[in-house]
Amino acid sequence: MATAVAPKVNGVDASYYYVRDLGRATKFYTELLGAEPSMTVPGMVSEWTFPGGESFGLYQPREEESFRTSGGIIFAVDDVQAAVTAHKARGVDMEEQVDETPVCFMGFGTDTEGNGFILHKRK
Repeated sequence: MATAVAPKVNGVDASYYYVRDLGRATKFYTELLGAEPSMTVPGMVSEWTFPGGESFGLYQPREEESFRTSGGIIFAVDDVQAAVTAHKARGVDMEEQVDETPVCFMGFGTDTEGNGFILHKRK
């Protein structure tokens, strides 16, 4: 019996978070990312595409039962401490401490929907 080989994944095209309130979440990420969405579907999707071609999006499911919080998106910034300070000043739920690892700096935050995100800078 022959075994099928799955095609290799080439990368990540987009990462999406579920949201309950697309308008509120779109406003939050427009301010966090410093750009308007590159694509919207009213009442369903907002998406930002970055210069490298990867995208981050928000999806509002039709059924409340489908909602669940997400975590794991890591946004690249030039200066993590400056970004954390600026976003805390505008009321974003950000941890005070910027973590340093041998390879990066990370600032942890939570959006208006309860989704976690990280502001990140590689060394």
